[in-house]
Amino acid sequence: MALVLTHRRILTIAFPIVLSNATVPLLGAVDTAVIGHLGLAAPIGAVGLGATILSTLYWAFGFLRMSTSGLAAQAKGAGDGVELSATLLRALAVAFAAGLVLILLHPWLFALALRIAPASSEVEVLTLTFLGIRIWAAPATIGLYALTGYLVGTERTRAVLALQLWQNGLNMALDLWFVMGLGWGVGGVALASLLAELTGLALGLYLAREALRPLGAAIARLADPEALRRTFSASRDILIRTVILQVSFTAFVFLGARFGDTTLAANAILLQFLSIMAFALDGFAFAAETLVGQAMGGRDAEALRRAARMAMQWGYGGAVALAAIFGLGGYLAIHLMTNAADVQTEAFGLLPWLVLAPLIGTACWIYDGIFIGALMTHAMRTAALQVACIYVAALAILVPSFGNQGLWAALMLMNAARGLTLRRAFPSVLARAEG
Repeated sequence: MALVLTHRRILTIAFPIVLSNATVPLLGAVDTAVIGHLGLAAPIGAVGLGATILSTLYWAFGFLRMSTSGLAAQAKGAGDGVELSATLLRALAVAFAAGLVLILLHPWLFALALRIAPASSEVEVLTLTFLGIRIWAAPATIGLYALTGYLVGTERTRAVLALQLWQNGLNMALDLWFVMGLGWGVGGVALASLLAELTGLALGLYLAREALRPLGAAIARLADPEALRRTFSASRDILIRTVILQVSFTAFVFLGARFGDTTLAANAILLQFLSIMAFALDGFAFAAETLVGQAMGGRDAEALRRAARMAMQWGYGGAVALAAIFGLGGYLAIHLMTNAADVQTEAFGLLPWLVLAPLIGTACWIYDGIFIGALMTHAMRTAALQVACIYVAALAILVPSFGNQGLWAALMLMNAARGLTLRRAFPSVLARAEG
């Protein structure tokens, strides 16, 4: 049956994701704001640095969210319910195993991370407090990637919204209680995240309970050679791509830390705003994942072309709106995030990058969704390798000459290069759908 595509369907998929994704960086913003109102730069930097280290570790396994989404969408497009369930079970098995490994290795991983990041001794002590609490949620956090991918691929984005509202809403409430009410500081922020992630996993399993109904048949399909080959191939490519991008973003934070605690804190605040943009616009990328994946599963090249075009149109519409919002309200937003005057001054000078960021980054975010849905992951891997070379060259040229401003310029150049490289590879997606 032909895939029916309308703007309403795009928005029905995307809008819950826009809302749910926006709560993720909003949570980070609340973390930063709660700590920021202590009036000190070191706790802000510690929460930002700790969150970046965990993000780097966890999103090395971000391939589970993306590969599960593409595989689930294609299984749904092909009408294969048993493979749909088996896709989720495979992803959860990998997630729980990976989380346990991270818990076992965390002392060495954190020591290595802090050796690479030359922050002050005060920031390092606070960062270790934050990390030592949050790491115990590793199986839950990675498991939620798999569950989210399954829900996105099956077009159940309202369930994703419910999951994120519960998890992040609870986290923010506990943030306020533990830090502002009980005075637990950085440790309180970490404990709030731990409790929210554990309860989020329980709710996610409940929301995806229909995947367990054909349990016997799905378990029998777990070791299917062709399914394992596709899963391994997609996961390998996305893992390589994700590691490259995460190392790039982590390098941004670590290089910023070399300019002092005030710059580290200002960058942490601006990165929260950048995350709000990326996660909000990613809603249209998720719509592309779902619909491109279903079109690919049904071998409907025309529907794939329309899904890609419509997702890109809505993405750029959102980008213009976000650029206007941060252009007009950026100063107020920074005032709300911290009352440390030196951090405010540093952050004000970076605001122009926030206005440019959505206009530059939209293409790469939407193309990511298109290629994930099509499971053309080798093209994403190749593009990431090319972009990494461009980013390293930009850092080497711009940072010595322009300092932290050069660091932000290199980040924007990297996002522009991601969009351009994937645009060049897009005809291969259409060719596969037609074949």
